[in-house]
Amino acid sequence: MATQYEEILHLLHAMPPITLDQMTGIKLMNRTDTKFLANKAQLMQVLTLAKDDYFVQMIGDKAIAQYRTVYWDSPDYRFYHMHQLGRRPRTKVRVRTYEDSGGLTYLEVKKKDNHGKTKKKRIQVESQEKVFECGGDDFVIKHTNCSLNEFHPCLQNHFHRITLVNRGKSERLTIDFDIDYTNFDTDRQANSDQLVIIELKRDGLVFSPIKEILMHLRIKPHGYSKYVIGSHMTNPALRANMLKVKMREIVRRNALVPRPLEELI
Repeated sequence: MATQYEEILHLLHAMPPITLDQMTGIKLMNRTDTKFLANKAQLMQVLTLAKDDYFVQMIGDKAIAQYRTVYWDSPDYRFYHMHQLGRRPRTKVRVRTYEDSGGLTYLEVKKKDNHGKTKKKRIQVESQEKVFECGGDDFVIKHTNCSLNEFHPCLQNHFHRITLVNRGKSERLTIDFDIDYTNFDTDRQANSDQLVIIELKRDGLVFSPIKEILMHLRIKPHGYSKYVIGSHMTNPALRANMLKVKMREIVRRNALVPRPLEELI
């Protein structure tokens, strides 16, 4: 019997491919981002319904990419608390490695402003271990007014990502799953189980085939931060009053049994 991973791969191979070079030409100038929570059974329904409207990004011969991210925070977890309390503006500092692209690694600063818009700045660094040697401190000072020395690497995740683009090339869809967390401060580990995080990035309010599909499958918008949820799952000392409702929905999504497609079409 095929595993879920093999079934997902089979569905992806039924989609037309698009290369990484072709993807770089897709510019979403007036971008809006929306996240949705699903599980792997629902993901397979999404891919079945989306196969005629989307390309799948291929890196070499791989339709599923592997990512590694390390998040940096202050000793008092300033970035974590800003996010879990819903404060804006807020910031994240992370180092992300694209493991299927020769270990390509970037130091990134992400900011969300008072209007809910997210801006990301990044520079390429040699590796996760050589952030300071590649101008990382100057970069973080420029974009946070703080030295990188004021922060420390506290949480790491590994995950799988699928990237889809619609035929009109007006939107991208990233689909993340199999997220494994390791907390450097507590030595605890956790994983996302069946959870799937779908993020729709589209140009303004143009028609979105995938949004129609998600609504059809009753998959609703829901925020999710890998850093905040991963920290909560691996560090019980962190306050998480604002996460209780979100965690209940995550547990529900993990266990949700989707209705048969024939009942929905």
